[in-house]
Amino acid sequence: MTSTGSLKSTLASIRASLMAAIVAAIVAAVVAAVVKWRLFCRRFLSSAQLAVISQLEYRFNFFTDAVIQPTIVGLIEVTIWSAILSSTGQSTLNGFTRGSYLAYALWAAFFARIGANWMYEFRMVEEIESGSVNSILSRPISFFEFYLGQFLGYKVLTSLTSFIVPITITLSLPGLAISDSTILSRLPLAFALQLLYLVLVHIVSFSVASIAFFLNRTYGFTVAKNIILSMLTGELFPLDLVPAPFKQIFLWSPFANSVYVPVGYLTGRLGIDAVERGLLSLGIGIIISGFIASLLWSAGCRRYSGTGA
Repeated sequence: MTSTGSLKSTLASIRASLMAAIVAAIVAAVVAAVVKWRLFCRRFLSSAQLAVISQLEYRFNFFTDAVIQPTIVGLIEVTIWSAILSSTGQSTLNGFTRGSYLAYALWAAFFARIGANWMYEFRMVEEIESGSVNSILSRPISFFEFYLGQFLGYKVLTSLTSFIVPITITLSLPGLAISDSTILSRLPLAFALQLLYLVLVHIVSFSVASIAFFLNRTYGFTVAKNIILSMLTGELFPLDLVPAPFKQIFLWSPFANSVYVPVGYLTGRLGIDAVERGLLSLGIGIIISGFIASLLWSAGCRRYSGTGA
């Protein structure tokens, strides 16, 4: 009996020690994760602040990019769609009203401008091709984090500025077809969806920039990518007009969350189910594109010699 009691006591002691070790390991992992997260947030906010300061140094250029250009594009697209719908002589097209198309055309111009990433993609390519990427690799921040912070910081600033135009049009012109077809209460969720899309498009741009480790001229990839995205995002036309064999492919593409899904949700063309589908496709897209980007960057860094810095 004594030996049995001693064995039970020993097992209980071992069990308690294991539980204590597991709890200590979990606590240590949580603390380490919190510390890493705080450091990441600090680096991220520093990069975002740098982008905001650098953009506001040239205020007219920023105003042109954030306000003038999307406003002109939006007015042109509204005029084109108005002429198309007037020529058909019908009050609806593919089940949607004239106001729905005009509201879509206006908001699509601003969402498309916010979703564009050619500027920072060119910068990343230039950094790699010239060898000046060394100055970033030697810092306590990764190349990806550095430009992600700048990209998102700049886009948030652009959004807060450029959205003033369509919001003003919607609120100041009640009774207009565009105003009646816009549900402003849906704007926060629509913008949140596009913010997540910006992470995806930055990963794609990071992958394209990583090709500069292997090729001398990669700007053609950026141009081709932008042309393809202009069709996949719904920037040129609402994706529900795509022919049936390809419609579901376009709608399930994560790139539809740049323009079509958020603008469609904002203008009442789509419901919350489309947003949920968009979040799912974005999550899958970020995982797949992140894996590809990691492979390209790792392979490129192994080839990189650091010359030209």
